[in-house]
Amino acid sequence: MDLGLRGKVALVAAASRGLGRAIADELAAEGATLVLCARGADQLDAAKQDIAQRTGVDVRAVVADLSKLEDVQRVTTEALSAFGRVDVLVTNAGGPPAGTFETHDWETWERAVNLTLRSVVEMTRAVLPGMRQRKWGRVINVTSIAVKQPVDNLILSNSVRAAVTGFARTLANEVATDGVTVNNILPGYTRTERVEELATATASKEGLTQRDIVSRFESQIPMRRLGEPPEFAALAAFLASERASYITGQSIAVDGGWIRGLV
Repeated sequence: MDLGLRGKVALVAAASRGLGRAIADELAAEGATLVLCARGADQLDAAKQDIAQRTGVDVRAVVADLSKLEDVQRVTTEALSAFGRVDVLVTNAGGPPAGTFETHDWETWERAVNLTLRSVVEMTRAVLPGMRQRKWGRVINVTSIAVKQPVDNLILSNSVRAAVTGFARTLANEVATDGVTVNNILPGYTRTERVEELATATASKEGLTQRDIVSRFESQIPMRRLGEPPEFAALAAFLASERASYITGQSIAVDGGWIRGLV
């Protein structure tokens, strides 16, 4: 299936590893030009070099901490300066720290808001006018299954990612007539560094091993296994495509059946 992404420009956040990297790989395989950002310069450069060599697409990399407004603005400015447009925006950021309400002061909440919500709002603010002018665009937010079924010990993620969902659902209606779609993808327990970190934090809290916690995760999933990043990235590529032009305002889980709700 030709997804119609060849020649499109995609900006993918947190793309040096994990889900962001898998999405970048998938979009590159479809021929999209890429702008990648992440905090770690070495990992980001390695991702850039590997993707470019394997696929032959033009890949630019910008080192940035998305919890800082000036870095968000620099990423989007460099992307627009390099290619004149961004057709596909994939917002993504490392999740806020685990913990209960009592473990987080307001400074920690504020950092979570800046990283998880403000980065989405400001990246979208920068690229959306061009999408609307060209009558084509895709905004895809990587959020979490926590927005549909809160996860214990993740009060920051449960709260702030829900705000992203509200933002995206409202924006989707505002830009629908301009050929711009806005959707959220909800990763479940997927084999990434983030899940390993959550398992380690939970294991430490409960006096168990990381393997014990991963086994618990797997027992809650009807497929009885963690997801793999390419499985998640396949949906992102489809939502970015020409084929997905009538899908907007949706929050779609890739979770092996973990969410128990009907919708």
